[in-house]
Amino acid sequence: MPIQLSQKERMFLQDLSHHEQLCVQKYNKYSNEAQEPQLKQLFQTHSSHEQQHFNTINQILSGQAPSMNQGQSMQSQSQQGMSGMQTQAGGAFNQNDAELANDMLSTEKYISSTYDTAIFEFQDTNVRQTLNHIQSEEQKHGEDLFNYMKSHGMYNVQ
Repeated sequence: MPIQLSQKERMFLQDLSHHEQLCVQKYNKYSNEAQEPQLKQLFQTHSSHEQQHFNTINQILSGQAPSMNQGQSMQSQSQQGMSGMQTQAGGAFNQNDAELANDMLSTEKYISSTYDTAIFEFQDTNVRQTLNHIQSEEQKHGEDLFNYMKSHGMYNVQ
């Protein structure tokens, strides 16, 4: 059965679609600009997740029920790809890499908060669960970035 979206729900989804598209573009651009191979890989992995988010949001916008199986595999890929991230020692770092990582961390914080608001505006339980799942992944992206930055001396926790 097609999903019937209210005007408000459609507007939220259009905003989320735009945000996801921007994330894909930024992660792709930053993966080309980053110097450190681990950061490049992190950006590439997150870019593919953001593309899946973008596709899911556009699927909902078209009135189709979202598929949670696709989203569930994204989390396990992220966990596998980032498994060694916290073990590296901090030290001197490339300032440009630090700025790229910091910008993406700020972007992920913003995107996560946008999903938080949107989740409460949807009537369809399946859509709410899908948006909640995507928000969880956005938070995981932020955690990955934070852990990378902290382990490389780019983020000082006091």
